[in-house]
Amino acid sequence: MACKPSSSTADMEAAGGQESPELFGAAAASSSGLPKPKLSSAKLDAQLEDASRLKMEGNAFYRERNIRSAIGRYHRALLVLRGMDSEVMTAVKGFGPEVPVLTATQETLLRNIQVDCYNNLAACLLQRQSVDYARVQEYSLRVLHWRPGDVKALYRAGVATLELGDAQTAKQYLSQACRGQPNDANVRKHLQKAEEKLNREFQKEKAMYRGMFSSSLKSSSGEGVNQGNMAGEGV
Repeated sequence: MACKPSSSTADMEAAGGQESPELFGAAAASSSGLPKPKLSSAKLDAQLEDASRLKMEGNAFYRERNIRSAIGRYHRALLVLRGMDSEVMTAVKGFGPEVPVLTATQETLLRNIQVDCYNNLAACLLQRQSVDYARVQEYSLRVLHWRPGDVKALYRAGVATLELGDAQTAKQYLSQACRGQPNDANVRKHLQKAEEKLNREFQKEKAMYRGMFSSSLKSSSGEGVNQGNMAGEGV
């Protein structure tokens, strides 16, 4: 691992790995007052291999339904990678080690592991009894930042966004996921839920405006009667 996180790995796994890996990375980088040497290509390969191993361990825990341990492994893999990610390290430029220069192959492997880990973290969180939909949305959007057409991320972003109350945006995500996986029953089910919610909101809005229009007509009619009475009194 390029840099030890400010909280211990054991503490993070015990807490379910809810903290953002980038927060640990930024804190660790900013706490270092001295510049560090660039990593060699061999060391970069070793870190990528370590992150890949941690991801595979997370996958094994996920298959065993050990969600807590799976989350911990995925977070540890992301922490290993954060010092290699130019997007993360640019945010703390001047406070820590220089951003390593990756080969095209290393860059591709880095993104692949990150995408898998964030996708799998979102899947893990959806398995919990109390789902943190904001975090599911966050992780899914991270994936879509790198891979806009990732069907799994589109689906989970849609599910989370729908649960957070934005049916219109959820429909957009789920429609894209449905185009990628037209036969997926879960995608179709949640897309239908989004459409039904939008229809309910539309009907509610129509009823509200109908009521406002009706009240306006009644008010205008009443004013007309009063004006007629006043005209009669004048005669």
